[in-house]
Amino acid sequence: QAPEWRSEIDRCLENGWNIEDPEVLKRWRAQEPINANAHLISMLVGTSVVLQVENGELVLGAWQSVIMLDADGPRTRKVNVQIIGAGGN
Repeated sequence: QAPEWRSEIDRCLENGWNIEDPEVLKRWRAQEPINANAHLISMLVGTSVVLQVENGELVLGAWQSVIMLDADGPRTRKVNVQIIGAGGN
């Protein structure tokens, strides 16, 4: 069964899934359980982080690091950075 919502149809087409082709639709449906797994991982891990920056450097503990987990890829991603706070002393 093809998606019914316009937003889902547009998202399929934007990601290269020509769901009007029965074979492509079949492949798209087959990958959906994998996609569900990615959504569950996203719920557990989270989709945003707040980091402290001091003097232009990340403030991290000795054993801390920042990673990006792509549970639904590989594909091109956008990373948005928002800087909030007072500048300079």
